[in-house]
Amino acid sequence: MNDEANSHYFAIIEQMMEGNMWLNDTIGVVPKNSWSIDPFGYSSTMAYLLRRMGFHNMLIQRTHYELKKELAMKKNLEYLWRQNWDIEETTDIFVHMMPFYSYDIPHTCGPEPAICCQFDFARMRGFSYESCPWRFDPVETDADNVQERATKLLDQYKKKSTLYRTNTLLIPLGDDFRYVSVDEAEVQFRNYEKLFDYINSNPHLNAEVKFGTLEDYFSTLRDEAEKINYSRPGELGSAELQGFPTLSGDFFTYADRNQDYWSGYYVSRPFFKAVDRVLEQMLRASEILGSFVLGYCQKFQCAKLPISFSHKLTAARRNLALFQHHDGVTGTAKDHVVVDYGTRMHTSLQDLQLFMSRAVEVLLGDFHDRSDPTLLSHFETVQERSKYDVQPVHRVLDPHEGKAQSIVFFNPLEQTRDEIVMVVVSTLDVSVLNSNGSCLQSQVSPEWKFVSDEKISTGRHRLYWRASVPALGLETYYVVTGQDCEKAIPAVVKTFTASQQFPCPEPYVCSKLEGKTVEMKNSYYTLSFDVSHGLLQTVTGHKDGEQIVIGEEIGMYRSHGSGAYLFKPIGEAHSIVEEGGHFILTEGPLVQEAHSLPKTEWHKSPLSHSTRIYDCGDSIQDMLIEKEYHVELVGHVFNDKELIVRYKTNIDNQRIFYSDLNGFQMSRRQTYDKIPLQGNYYPMPSLAFLQDSLGTRFSVHSKQSLGAASLKNGWLEIMLDRRLVQDDGRGLGQGVMDNRPMNVIFHLLRESNVSALPKTHSLLTLQPSLLSHRVGAHLNYPMHAFMSKKPHEKSFKLPQQSFTPLTASLPCDVHIVNLKVPQPLRFPHAEAASQRFAILLQRRGWDSSYCKRGGLHCTTVGEEPVNLFYMFKDLSAVNVKATSLNLLHDDPEMLGYLEQIGDVAQEGNVLISPMEIQAYKLDLQLPSLQEE
Repeated sequence: MNDEANSHYFAIIEQMMEGNMWLNDTIGVVPKNSWSIDPFGYSSTMAYLLRRMGFHNMLIQRTHYELKKELAMKKNLEYLWRQNWDIEETTDIFVHMMPFYSYDIPHTCGPEPAICCQFDFARMRGFSYESCPWRFDPVETDADNVQERATKLLDQYKKKSTLYRTNTLLIPLGDDFRYVSVDEAEVQFRNYEKLFDYINSNPHLNAEVKFGTLEDYFSTLRDEAEKINYSRPGELGSAELQGFPTLSGDFFTYADRNQDYWSGYYVSRPFFKAVDRVLEQMLRASEILGSFVLGYCQKFQCAKLPISFSHKLTAARRNLALFQHHDGVTGTAKDHVVVDYGTRMHTSLQDLQLFMSRAVEVLLGDFHDRSDPTLLSHFETVQERSKYDVQPVHRVLDPHEGKAQSIVFFNPLEQTRDEIVMVVVSTLDVSVLNSNGSCLQSQVSPEWKFVSDEKISTGRHRLYWRASVPALGLETYYVVTGQDCEKAIPAVVKTFTASQQFPCPEPYVCSKLEGKTVEMKNSYYTLSFDVSHGLLQTVTGHKDGEQIVIGEEIGMYRSHGSGAYLFKPIGEAHSIVEEGGHFILTEGPLVQEAHSLPKTEWHKSPLSHSTRIYDCGDSIQDMLIEKEYHVELVGHVFNDKELIVRYKTNIDNQRIFYSDLNGFQMSRRQTYDKIPLQGNYYPMPSLAFLQDSLGTRFSVHSKQSLGAASLKNGWLEIMLDRRLVQDDGRGLGQGVMDNRPMNVIFHLLRESNVSALPKTHSLLTLQPSLLSHRVGAHLNYPMHAFMSKKPHEKSFKLPQQSFTPLTASLPCDVHIVNLKVPQPLRFPHAEAASQRFAILLQRRGWDSSYCKRGGLHCTTVGEEPVNLFYMFKDLSAVNVKATSLNLLHDDPEMLGYLEQIGDVAQEGNVLISPMEIQAYKLDLQLPSLQEE
């Protein structure tokens, strides 16, 4: 049961695919009913994905107690869940919501736990489970008491049945850590058999009770609902199943009692929420590179390459899948379990990096030893992690006179990418060449520390240049020293320090900042900062001259009763930044950076941060503002504190904001005074935005899951970390004190739409713009950089400098969710005509009231359909067949798709509606092989 608040849709699809395929391969079962009783709130993304995986029914439990009450009153606990964009009714899936507080036996037989507990026979003496807290314990059923016991149980069943429409009733019988022995299973079965026999043999009781599976329940209910119409007057039903209401939306934020809102877990253990997404994008990149290696290598021995690696690839898929558990990515596991999750993910990251380094080499035509494809590559990743719980660091390039160091970039996105890239170098005397030997403009800036001590600079330098890398492709650059072409331009440094002298790093020129505010600008924006606090104040767009107040603030909640699950603040957050500290402005032709080491009441500040803007020359990067927060909520001074960043904008959003569900769709969020502050916090896996009636929009893109709120008009706050001493009584049995230093990166975007909204905020859920989708994709699927392990002669060239697998960039609203070989171990033994590859394509839904392209140079699917036959430049896609998202069903009709997605086999055209994800099985072959 994966978490539904913090998990990304890629990882949900991946874990379902991996698990469902394993079930089918191992025991020949294809599931069609979803059982999800423990995640803390539910996302409509899950309903969509399950429907497109061939599921028809789902069961859920943890939803707000007031909501259960409301639905129960109207007998709406069973309904069809429909996506809020779905006009054609193609996404409906039947849902059973359990009605009571818990899924244990006291809360599943009926409304009275004191009675239900007496029917949990494993609580009798001789078993290790606790006795009933209501003082009436179960007793063995016998001929003398069976009438009284059965009547009492049936009375609970009848009361529970009044909350549902049909005469078919589900009574789950179990709990965590149950059925651990044959004796335990036997005692439950023996007693229930006697009770059932009594009820079934007494016709006057008008009931039939039997053991069954979830499938038995849903099929019995559907049979009944087809015979009897349970529809209510005026109710909009569904063609999927008559007699029930349709609902849209999601079930956040969950509360199980009183004011106990489960919004803490949106942020708990944020370090590992970040690792989760790094592993995800690394796995996706490896799957794509592995697919190309196998596609291109069918001629060569190197077809063995990923086979030797197949076991590690499978382990990586499963380690990512495992972490999607509702106590994994949620941050609600015990410390030693967190270490295990972290270690597994770290191991897989290392494995994938080694594999990618080798794959890059093979795709650039270097098979230096075909007989042993597991040989180590000449390349290594530019970033490395030394341990499972530390941030990655950049390897330092140390160029030698007369030698070159090659850097290869892999672009995991489906459009060509022009962006400023960065490596760390040991010297300023460097130049950058592109693959045909031409000099490129570059910039060097000092590398600053995030923790202030004597020296604020690390003594190393950041080297920036503009790279252009083809879609899903590779491109090589060279870093050289002592070259006679243009050297990297050193940045100009301006500083403000309240106290001591600023140690200017050699050989940069540093000057003092004068005045209370300072500006930093690129071709799109002018940013204004409050120098003495080091905070971003306003952003002015050059195109429209509009100024938007950002009003950045760093704040801290004190809390009492908060734990891994619950957020229980004492009052409001207080600003923690005082006047003073260090503020450093670094300006160059490509990158401007404002680095802030703020002064706080603590000797060691819990946070420092950087703001960057880029001049890449009319690319996506120029249109965003990058914020990087270094968070260290480490040490007892921060006990029971929860750290936030807040943007106090001048956007009149009426306390309505939009946050994403699983990186897949947006949900409208409205702040209510009638519920406590913690109930107005919502999941923010990757995006939140505010908007006013004129269409001015302020978006924050994140590369990891966190929690967000808009508590006052114009405010958007995001929680960064939390450190809690106490357990909050929901089963974890400990606080959250294992905080680790970490960096959180946001991309801020300011947009004005071209056709203003109506004055009132309708209940419509808004979509991101095309530009916003691209910004999110760039942040969540960054370029992967590889460097040669040793410097080489300048004359040395790889067999190929670049690799361009696609015929052209795909349209801007199409995303390749994944391109993979689902069963790599079987690849070499598969028949020639079999479908060894799978591709998942998504068409993003976007808000057309914003500038259509948002300044992007690309087309949309509406203008340029996608054709699988012509998508790849050298590889032919053959035997294309539509399938379900878990790759197990080949009948598109049963998956609810509107378009005839099955027709792709004839012409190769992919018909895809906005918001849909579609999967295809296919084979990729080099044309020369087909002729043979």
